[in-house]
Amino acid sequence: MTSVLWQDLTAEELRARAARDAVVVLPVASIEQHGPHLPVGVDTVLCGGVCKAAAERAADVDVVVAPTLWCGMAEHHMAFGGTFTFDIPTYRAVLLALLKSIERHGFHRVLIVNGHGGNIAALTAFLPDFARETRLHVEATTYFLLAEAALGPLLEDQAGVQHACEVETSMMMALAPGALREPRLGEAFGARGGLPGRANVSRHRSFREMTETGVVGDARRASVEKGRACLDACAAALAGLLREMGRA
Repeated sequence: MTSVLWQDLTAEELRARAARDAVVVLPVASIEQHGPHLPVGVDTVLCGGVCKAAAERAADVDVVVAPTLWCGMAEHHMAFGGTFTFDIPTYRAVLLALLKSIERHGFHRVLIVNGHGGNIAALTAFLPDFARETRLHVEATTYFLLAEAALGPLLEDQAGVQHACEVETSMMMALAPGALREPRLGEAFGARGGLPGRANVSRHRSFREMTETGVVGDARRASVEKGRACLDACAAALAGLLREMGRA
């Protein structure tokens, strides 16, 4: 089977995909702290893995998965170390440059798939700019929100993805065996009531104000089996969206 990954294809093969009006999936993620038990690349590993699995599942749609943008909006994690972050103008400029490159190669449809909560507001705000400054049809989604209804029944202590939690730890067990620092798993819980704040009031908070461990949720509930089920749920939800775009 021909790879769905942009980096595995030749320039000639990519030109052919563009001529067939393939949908380009652009995964966007983050490099940031994920508690004492997980590496900082969690969001990048998971987002890329979900996008690849979804594209392979939606085999009836011509899909190319671009390389994952590994840096995003992660100021709230900086206090823990190990984190890279963009500011808003830089993030917008990088994404626009990537989209314009995709456009110049003859593609017309792009699905930005986000794997980091801190990127959501920025991506929503950028969509009008992308519509104005390119001729692309651009849609954006956050894969774990797209699959939220399917994830809930698979979990013990939470309704969806939090941070370095039951879901993310389980999915890393499935996608990146050996990445988990198992001796530290007993420390990997925090802020289990969710993130603090007042309804309809926003302010910036460092994760240091929210959790001593860098974890929101309880990673001690994680398992490989749960990770495989969560990955399958996320890939299925995203594949459904790709099929919708393919029919449009």
